[in-house]
Amino acid sequence: MTASTAVASVRDVSKTFGARKALNGVSVEVAAGEMVALIGPSGSGKSTLLRSITGLQSIDNGPGVIEVFGTVVQKNGSTTGAVRAARQKLGMIFQQFNLVGRLSLFSNVMLGALGRVPGWRGLAGAWPSEDKTRAMAALHRVGVADYAAQRANTLSGGQQQRGAIARAIVQGAKAILADEPVASLDPVSARKVMELLVELNQRDGLGVIVTLHQVDYAIRYCNRVVALKAGSIVYDGPSSGLDTKTLIDIYGPEFEDAFWEAKA
Repeated sequence: MTASTAVASVRDVSKTFGARKALNGVSVEVAAGEMVALIGPSGSGKSTLLRSITGLQSIDNGPGVIEVFGTVVQKNGSTTGAVRAARQKLGMIFQQFNLVGRLSLFSNVMLGALGRVPGWRGLAGAWPSEDKTRAMAALHRVGVADYAAQRANTLSGGQQQRGAIARAIVQGAKAILADEPVASLDPVSARKVMELLVELNQRDGLGVIVTLHQVDYAIRYCNRVVALKAGSIVYDGPSSGLDTKTLIDIYGPEFEDAFWEAKA
């Protein structure tokens, strides 16, 4: 795999918060078309890694370099001028949905088009007709078209998260980065969201990087798992390789607490 074919190429990246090393010389690559789960205990560095890839979190000064689709977005401890353009290729899905509560679901999804239309059109709501059509198609695809006119803050968590996915579709993202996208959802809604991410990966060929607390979801939905512990990668391989010994190494003897549903 070359950097140009990778959704993200992370090389020798560290991040320090006070006395704590959130990332400690992390190197990992995710190819276009892969669906990768980032797992690990709370505070292991998985969200810090995801935010560093997007440039939302700066990395420590030093040898660390992060590339997105072959473009350097972080080096020498700061983001580069290319980070904004790189973000246009990344659809970000957050735990708390990041929708504008007072706007309709449709208007929130339309915000995905801001990167390719003049700002005044967005402010005035004068969206091109093709983008409006794209937005409704995306809402239909994720199963919430019936709620298009409803204010986002009146929708359930699962409906809002599916709206966030529709926004990434309208954005034309080449990859999805999802930070604990199901942590605030009930298991039924969580499965629907994960199934949508799998569909975008398998049908549309989008790379997906998703941080998860639920090990069973990582195993069920992702072919590859990268596990972090205390800021370092302690496992990178097929999800089928997460046997009991490996899980104890990652989480400790109470590893079953990391499963949403009871482990057989």
